[in-house]
Amino acid sequence: MIKAVLVINTQGKPRLTKFYDFLTVEKQQELIRGVFGVLCSRAEKVSNFMQADSIFGPDSRLVYKHYATLYFVFVFDSSENELAMLDLIQVFVETLDKCFRNVCELDIVFNYSKDRRACISEILLPIACGNLQHRIS
Repeated sequence: MIKAVLVINTQGKPRLTKFYDFLTVEKQQELIRGVFGVLCSRAEKVSNFMQADSIFGPDSRLVYKHYATLYFVFVFDSSENELAMLDLIQVFVETLDKCFRNVCELDIVFNYSKDRRACISEILLPIACGNLQHRIS
C-alpha cells in the first residue's frame, strides 16, 4: 500500500504532499521533516531505496529520486514492489512535465491553479486506486 507521495525541495520545503492515511497537519510536518533529514544526509551514490520504519512505522519503505532542486518520494509498505515504485516516480515526473510543459519547482509553486491541481489529482488518483485494487485482491 502506498502511504504517501511527497515532493520536497532541497531546502526541505514541501512542494506537493499526498498522504493516503489521515494524519494531523502536525504529524504530516513531522514526517516530512524526518524524510528530508534522512534524504539530505545521504550520499549521492547510495541506493534510492531505504527502510522508513523509524519515520513511518513498521513495514515502511521509501524510494526517492532527485531531479534538479526536487526530491520525489514515495512511501509504501512491503506489499509493493520497490522497482515498480521507482518507475512510478518516473511516470509521475513525465506526466507533470506534460501538464506543466517542462515542469520546474516554480511551476509547482506559482502556477498551481485549479486546473493544475486537477491534473495532479488525476495523476495520483489512479495510483491510489491501483493500490486499493491490489489490497482487495
